[in-house]
Amino acid sequence: MMLPRRRFLRLAAAAATLPAVPRIARAQTYPARPIHLVVGFPPGQSGDISARLLGDWLGQHLGQPVVVDNRPGAASTIATELVVHAPPDGYTILWIVTSNYINATLNPNLPYNFIRDIAPVAGCTRSPLVAEVNPSVPVHSIPELIAYTKANPGKLNMASGGIGNSTHLAGELFKMMTGVDMPHVPYRGSAPALTDLVSGQVQVMFDIMASSIGYIKAGRLRALAVTTEKRSDALPDLPRVADFVPGYEASTAGGIGAPKGTPPAIIDRLGAAIIAALNDPVVRSRLHNLGTVPSPTSAADFGKIIADETEKWAKVIKFAHLTPA
Repeated sequence: MMLPRRRFLRLAAAAATLPAVPRIARAQTYPARPIHLVVGFPPGQSGDISARLLGDWLGQHLGQPVVVDNRPGAASTIATELVVHAPPDGYTILWIVTSNYINATLNPNLPYNFIRDIAPVAGCTRSPLVAEVNPSVPVHSIPELIAYTKANPGKLNMASGGIGNSTHLAGELFKMMTGVDMPHVPYRGSAPALTDLVSGQVQVMFDIMASSIGYIKAGRLRALAVTTEKRSDALPDLPRVADFVPGYEASTAGGIGAPKGTPPAIIDRLGAAIIAALNDPVVRSRLHNLGTVPSPTSAADFGKIIADETEKWAKVIKFAHLTPA
């Protein structure tokens, strides 16, 4: 029997939408069970603290717990690989850190392609670093640090939280832009690096402000400048490195990603909740107290940040001839 043309077209259109119905239904009921936010660092580090703060708010407002799942190791590679291979359903998501952008160039043998395999959900934070020295070092500003280092090449050792770490690359960017000679001394994390910086075993560090601010306020470290485009509310009297090295900027750009193939409706739902959390005055205040700047960013804009940061740090890695540890 021949169907009338109009009825046939209506049936065809309805059939075409059928594959989308389960996806829409999943998005409307999302989340229906706990969400796992995978963090590639141990508990207590600044990124972990920010992730937990955000997770608590999301859990309260989404109606399901957001469980922070710490999977430290290999500069967030272990955590990222876990999320890459997770079902793309919005229940396993990644706390993205600067190490993800750096690893894309530093380690060509990664078991995934970060930009291809992780879908941006939302940008969350920008965390400043601070250029700091042991108080025994006879410098009190960035110009003095540059002048002293050029007059005494190789005398000041630069600590970092590890090869390819954001604290390492911020220092290498400074060296690239100023031409100074500061031998790099990598540690297994910022905590032991700070211990030796405070004791004078090493002399200089570009550390995440949240990790160092207690030492700075106690006078055990001397802060010279912040590394961001703007001054920090946490240390408002501190100048920027860029005031003396035009164009310098280094910060950790944190955010949330999901496995490729996660339905857009779920990404939109989760992204909107994240941005609402970051606009909450209580959350913003607590992040500022940690020395972290809330930076709510859409999935599309966060995707551009990921691409730009990856390109930026690739240039520094090539300049410094870095290879994986």
